[in-house]
Amino acid sequence: MDSDEDERIPFSQRAEWSDVKPVSQDDGPNPVVPIAYTDDFRETMDYFRAVYQSDERTHRSLALTEEAIDMNAGNYTVWHFRRLILETLNADLHNELDFIERIAKSNSKNYQIWHHRRWVAEKLGTKATELELDFTRKVLSLDAKHYHAWSHRQWSLQVLGGWEEELDYCGKLIEEDIFNNSAWNQRYFVITRSPLLGGLQAMRESEVRYTVEAILANPDNESPWRYLRGLYKGDTSLLLSDPQVVSVCLKVLSTSMNCVFALSLLLDLLCLGFQPDQEFKSVVESLRTSDSATPDSNLAKTVCSVLERVDSLRSNYWAWRKNNLPSPAVQS
Repeated sequence: MDSDEDERIPFSQRAEWSDVKPVSQDDGPNPVVPIAYTDDFRETMDYFRAVYQSDERTHRSLALTEEAIDMNAGNYTVWHFRRLILETLNADLHNELDFIERIAKSNSKNYQIWHHRRWVAEKLGTKATELELDFTRKVLSLDAKHYHAWSHRQWSLQVLGGWEEELDYCGKLIEEDIFNNSAWNQRYFVITRSPLLGGLQAMRESEVRYTVEAILANPDNESPWRYLRGLYKGDTSLLLSDPQVVSVCLKVLSTSMNCVFALSLLLDLLCLGFQPDQEFKSVVESLRTSDSATPDSNLAKTVCSVLERVDSLRSNYWAWRKNNLPSPAVQS
């Protein structure tokens, strides 16, 4: 089959397959729900079973697996046998990457494709570094939250390298769509895993500034709020003491009293022992005024009550939080 437009010639009419006896699928004497396979699919798989059972690792078997995958890209046995053939023939794996990319154009969320791609990239080693980054970049340009592409990209970075431009790539995606939580996740992956950046401690200050800017640009975007918390992972005392964190909560709540993410972070700060200073007085009073139905001298309880109202989908959770605040409670 030289192209999609060519009329398919059945295997039974191909001279090069005349020596092979096809093996039919054995569904038993009384199949409960027989599957209505097309004639082409049934014949292709009958010939595949024949070469698989005889373990024929030849160029014609490789071509046969390509036809079988075109018909059903989810058949893991065909993919497995294709890998055995490629190894035996010492085939050019760059050609295999082209084949995978062609299949992925119409079936990019197929697990077998990505498993096979990883196998090929491992065989090629660092020669595949830029190829894998380019491939995932193409997929992500069509679907920015493509789980398989992100997973493969992270694997490629860790195994094959290519960290140099990754932080800039994440920044570009976030600039294009600040709500792209996958890009935020990748950014965190880079600053915590890249051997070039020095780790979370070295990157924290600059990343907090970057994140605060993103929050102030759009306070209702959950991604940077989650990212900000992640920057203090394992060090809650630093979260509590960093003036940038308190400041961003103050700025957002001064203009958007119902911002769930700012209120949630403020609640966590209060539970950690944060004592509001004079600058917070007006915000505190506004919180109490906005929740006059349940006035309370305890700021943490007040925040929980506000969250019960403005975040109704999780009102039960915030009620639970209010009933389980640390004791003694933090006072304003």
